[in-house]
Amino acid sequence: MASDNSFDVVSKIEMPEVVNAISQALKEVIARYDLKDSKSSIELNEKDLKITLASADDYKLKAVNDILQTKMLKRGVPIGNLEYGPLIPSAGSTVKQEIKLKQGLETEKAKEVVKMIKDSKLKVVPSIMGDYVRVASKDRDTLQQVIALLRGHDFGVELQFTNYR
Repeated sequence: MASDNSFDVVSKIEMPEVVNAISQALKEVIARYDLKDSKSSIELNEKDLKITLASADDYKLKAVNDILQTKMLKRGVPIGNLEYGPLIPSAGSTVKQEIKLKQGLETEKAKEVVKMIKDSKLKVVPSIMGDYVRVASKDRDTLQQVIALLRGHDFGVELQFTNYR
């Protein structure tokens, strides 16, 4: 075997799926009886990777958040990559909450992934490549073991395994 087999460990969110999930959630918020006249809104800032939820009170905001999470799960958006900010009281006795979308593996998470792979003593070569980790090996079965190992551990973000060759 002249060439190594490899795959990439990434953590990313497909923005078109987020946009679709938000539009579906807004339709449901408008249609739901308990949320009528609650001035609820969901706004996406794609440039800053932030979603802003707003509603009349924290109970209704929680309901809007639940709707949004349900729609995101149905569209395959990993909700483990959502970082919730605090509830912010707003004008007119309304509340807001910002949700940050985490794209890519942060350096500390990538180091944690590499450390776990190295501690497993499997014959693979993990390397950090910017915002993802590439894992290479001569044996495809060993790569499958690494994927199983990483799936069994919670790193605080959703991991996807891409570019498998």
